[in-house]
Amino acid sequence: MIEHNQLLRFTTAGSVDDGKSTLIGRLLFDSKSIFQDQLEAIETASRKKGLDGVDLALFTDGLRDEREQGITIDVAYRYFTTPKRKFIITDTPGHIQYTRNMVTGASTANAAVVLVDARNGVIEQTKRHSFIASLLQIPHIIVCVNKMDLVDYDETAFNRIICQFEKFSSKLLIKDIRFIPISALNGDNVVNRSTHMNWYQGAPLLHTLETLHIASDFNKVDARFPVQTVIRPQSAHHRDYRGYAGRVSSGIFRVGDAVTVMPSGFTSKIKTIDAFDKELKKAYAPMSVAITLEDNIDVGRGDMIVKSNNKPRATQDLDVMLCWLNNHSAKPGTKYSIKHTSNMQKAMIKEVLYKFNINTLERITNTNELNMNDIAKVKIRTTRPLMIDSYRENRITGSIILIDDGTNETVAAGMIV
Repeated sequence: MIEHNQLLRFTTAGSVDDGKSTLIGRLLFDSKSIFQDQLEAIETASRKKGLDGVDLALFTDGLRDEREQGITIDVAYRYFTTPKRKFIITDTPGHIQYTRNMVTGASTANAAVVLVDARNGVIEQTKRHSFIASLLQIPHIIVCVNKMDLVDYDETAFNRIICQFEKFSSKLLIKDIRFIPISALNGDNVVNRSTHMNWYQGAPLLHTLETLHIASDFNKVDARFPVQTVIRPQSAHHRDYRGYAGRVSSGIFRVGDAVTVMPSGFTSKIKTIDAFDKELKKAYAPMSVAITLEDNIDVGRGDMIVKSNNKPRATQDLDVMLCWLNNHSAKPGTKYSIKHTSNMQKAMIKEVLYKFNINTLERITNTNELNMNDIAKVKIRTTRPLMIDSYRENRITGSIILIDDGTNETVAAGMIV
């Protein structure tokens, strides 16, 4: 059962010119999610390009360079709503030099829509993007075999790509893979069923996205509540109120639960769980709430409230799969700030164990330097313990970012392994 207006975040991926931006434009256009002034602006831009119809890709390709080159460079976010669900679309670049953009865009996605050109089949960039989707533990992969109109809607061409992708993806950790034959340009199987492919008995893309079961994607077992701030109104009605505000990363908290505050180790029980305008009996991911405890103990930003019988690992030594985002390369021994949930500490890269060749998925050893777009397994040492889970178990408490203290730029994003 799909919760009404539940939010689904999905990212698009695939090679350059596979039609990612056109597909998103078709989704927005056919689902009537485009304002009249936007449509008029795109019609004008299409006429300037000498086109007879509307260039649907222009709905997402916002940068002038992108429109001139006909490619996506930056990460473009688009929002639309149907009666069944709200959506945030992340349109990510296809070029190898924009790997960091895809990692950034896909890090919060529930699903990835991977486009494959029906004429070319599974190529290196398809494998690269699927590998990154697997690395980021995106639970659902929808492989859209696009441009079926250019292969005369041939079922054999579709089945051949299924075999190619399944052979490759068997090496990856992907829970749910679905295949849909589409033509983004003509709208076949995007919002409406295609009349040209009666051999395909599955649902079109929009229906698949609307009915994708994502409630179980959240970790409901390991209760984690990173504290973002302490609320002390000290008003006449709330003279002694002390609430710990934040967002539930995973699990379920109930009034009366025995909890431990980490890293201090102090224990207490949950007294109340407060939302903006009411008290709750329980809170679960990804709700934002304020929790009060029965005991007056010292809790501050960066601490984590957890169930006493289910604690994360407190450690200063992390094994991390790191994507380097910065133009300046990194070397072991360099110090950075590390941000983990609401906790900020100092850290240093101790060792680069290996880098991935994301074209061949081979490991490159005997390397110490990280350059922009590199994905590598590294060892990181922090000044104080962090309360961590593995990224596979919990995408929130299993992820970190590194920040350059001099420029305040985010230089790397990492997944704890």
